[in-house]
Amino acid sequence: MANDRSFEEAREGKANRRSEILNAAGQLFSRQGFHATSMRDLAKAVNLQGGSLYAHIQSKEEVLFELVNRAADEFLSSAEAVPSDLSPREQLERLVRGHLEVIVRELDNATVFFHEWKFLNPDLQRKITARRDAYEAHFRRVIEAGVQQGQFQVEDVRLATLFVLSALNWTYHWYRPGGKLTLEALSSHYCKLIFRTLGAQ
Repeated sequence: MANDRSFEEAREGKANRRSEILNAAGQLFSRQGFHATSMRDLAKAVNLQGGSLYAHIQSKEEVLFELVNRAADEFLSSAEAVPSDLSPREQLERLVRGHLEVIVRELDNATVFFHEWKFLNPDLQRKITARRDAYEAHFRRVIEAGVQQGQFQVEDVRLATLFVLSALNWTYHWYRPGGKLTLEALSSHYCKLIFRTLGAQ
């Protein structure tokens, strides 16, 4: 029993250490960029010797992929939680708020997701692109349903979807937590602009 407990404690400690490394990497990559951040920078941020870092991670790219994939998880989970029995307008409101909530809550990881993912190797980029496309499909489906039901006036659903997501994605560039603009106010402003653009009835 004592050995089992020691093993569990060691495993938990290693998992916590890895989580600490990932959090530090998210902060560094979002502020300095992936290429400008060295393994030495990352080790220093978590008070480890450079060589000790490799006991927890295999490479800097592995860390980047995990951060990008974690952000993709957050975005997809938010979209999948939107009830399908709501009207298209209500669903889009939920999607917009959920998207902004992820950015506000996970600003560092969201920044890495939007700006640093292009530094992954082609195979990993394809995996992220597939997840991004799956997320985009939630918005496209709702906008298309809104058009079919006469709630939105849109000529090109795909272009409208890209416009909406581009506007939302840009938030990471300028939003800073603790400012005057709350998540509720931010969501409200975006929804008004988006519905006006979509010709919402």
